[in-house]
Amino acid sequence: MTTPDLFCQITRGDLDAAVVTRTDEFIAFLDHRPVFPGHVLIAPLVHVETMLDLPDELKAPLLTLAQRVARALAEVTGCQGTFVAMNNVISQSVLHLHLHVVPRTKGDGLRGFFWPRTTYAEGEAEELAGQLAAAVVT
Repeated sequence: MTTPDLFCQITRGDLDAAVVTRTDEFIAFLDHRPVFPGHVLIAPLVHVETMLDLPDELKAPLLTLAQRVARALAEVTGCQGTFVAMNNVISQSVLHLHLHVVPRTKGDGLRGFFWPRTTYAEGEAEELAGQLAAAVVT
């Protein structure tokens, strides 16, 4: 890819995002159009387009971070569980690998793969990202 994608801009700090946490390999930030408040995206700091391109040494750290984020979501939002998903080429809105960690509660209305989207009120994303950042266990 010759031009930087949206997530490369976020990883470099060229584009603002409500960052939840950052490791040596990944950045986790709130989706700007969440399925539910607290919807986190985890993306590698290096440009990786699809799951098939993910280097072996990043596979375990990706799932470890997803676990940490899921625990933080339960603590901060009170969700009962999470939906963890990754689109691979088809329906991949940004050609930079990213894992969705979406808070879920029984009866929340999410059905199948239809993902209704919402938006955050002014300042709400930053506040929630701060709470999640404090709750992500290193």
